[in-house]
Amino acid sequence: MKKPLFNKVLVANRGEIALRIMRTLRDLEIPSVAIYSDADAGSLHRKYANEAIHLPGRASKDTYLNVDAILEAIRLTGADAVHPGYGFLSENAAFCAAVNKMGVKFIGPSDQAMHLMGDKVQAKNLMKKHNVPTVPGSDGALGSLDELQELAQKIGYPIILKAAAGGGGRGMRIVRQDAELKDSFEACKREALSYFGDGTVFAERYVSNPRHIEIQVLCDGKRGVHLFERDCSVQRRHQKLIEEAPSRFLNQEQRTRLGEIAVRAALAADYEGVGTVEFICESPDRAYFMEMNTRIQVEHPVTEMITGVDLIQEQIRVAATGELRLTQDDIQIRGWSIETRINAEDPAQDFMPNPGQITHLHLPAGPGMRVDTHIYAGYTIPSDYDSMVAKFISYGADRDEAIQRMLRALAEFECDGVPTTAKFHEVVLKHPAFVSGEFDTGFLALHQKEIEAALKGGPADDEWSRLFTAFQAQVKADGRRGTTASGPSQWQLRARHESCRH
Repeated sequence: MKKPLFNKVLVANRGEIALRIMRTLRDLEIPSVAIYSDADAGSLHRKYANEAIHLPGRASKDTYLNVDAILEAIRLTGADAVHPGYGFLSENAAFCAAVNKMGVKFIGPSDQAMHLMGDKVQAKNLMKKHNVPTVPGSDGALGSLDELQELAQKIGYPIILKAAAGGGGRGMRIVRQDAELKDSFEACKREALSYFGDGTVFAERYVSNPRHIEIQVLCDGKRGVHLFERDCSVQRRHQKLIEEAPSRFLNQEQRTRLGEIAVRAALAADYEGVGTVEFICESPDRAYFMEMNTRIQVEHPVTEMITGVDLIQEQIRVAATGELRLTQDDIQIRGWSIETRINAEDPAQDFMPNPGQITHLHLPAGPGMRVDTHIYAGYTIPSDYDSMVAKFISYGADRDEAIQRMLRALAEFECDGVPTTAKFHEVVLKHPAFVSGEFDTGFLALHQKEIEAALKGGPADDEWSRLFTAFQAQVKADGRRGTTASGPSQWQLRARHESCRH
């Protein structure tokens, strides 16, 4: 009988991602340990694990962010490894160091790599040294308002202020003129200190409405591979809502080049495990390093669907052996995948979170459909944590089939007791600009009124459905399904939208 990679792994997270990790641990015949709060007493991740440790309280600071309590759980259970998932302590260098100090393996990068890539100023300077393209901006932290004013004159408006320790859209301010500098600078520093405990701020030229392309990498500190790109351009307030892989924005040559740059960026920090190098792209040939997420990502399933690689398993294997078993030639793109994040939110009320009890639930299934979730009928969604309750991941031989299967899944989904964002995703996936693949991070802002009308069942919804059906028929007739060829031009689509609205 072969020796397991680890004897026991504690999953320092909750909900969907904790359950996702535990399933791979079971595939590898590794016992899992769950931690759970009072709010998660009825959670599936608690029930699924081989062991479970109760962390008293409901608030994150008392439970999933309570380092001392989690370290004690590791001691009590004798776990020899910890998987942090995403969010919570997944990118906390101090927690990583504390786990390793116990002689327990943190399944992820070293605390040094995490700290380096977590500080956006340090990370940007490191990228420059390794010929990774970066957005023009400050060379380091901004020490004063005078320094910011001088930079603004040099690179021009608009500029964006960012928290050096930030992420997830927090600690950011866009400045378009001199009169906004002082207030924006001070507000950004306050928010950075409040959210991240670090008031350090830097500035870059603001790239208006770029494509947001990220590259999945897997490294062992010495060697690395990339698993191609994900397009995360459909966003609301810098929060990703829909992701797909691959992207119609890149051709094969551009895809390969950006993948090689991403691996170079990760290895510059001696990176170990899975990570994501994120780029903002003015054009396919003008991509700038934005940041590196030193953890598994929410949207990792779309990469798994098109490559056949279990990213969690490879992450665990690298942590256990110190060696990457895959080569770049082992990884190929097959088909297309789309992920929608289903949140317990009301899109008609500015996406207000609506926790509560699920009284009836039917999850989609069938060919080309994967659902990652921790909810069930009778489950009460707590108000204490993130509102995401499920991820729907569709797979098709091409983009058109992936979209169609996702629409089938969204129509099949039933969830009574709480509102969800399922209808919102259906509206977006039928929008001609999304179907054509010609969109950027400004998509939702540009089409906000139309989307709101469609959510209410207005004429826009019927018109988009007609255009969606017509475009699909055109694509099939032309034999261009799944290629990078363009659909109707953005200008044609916008003209159609205007006629639809009036």
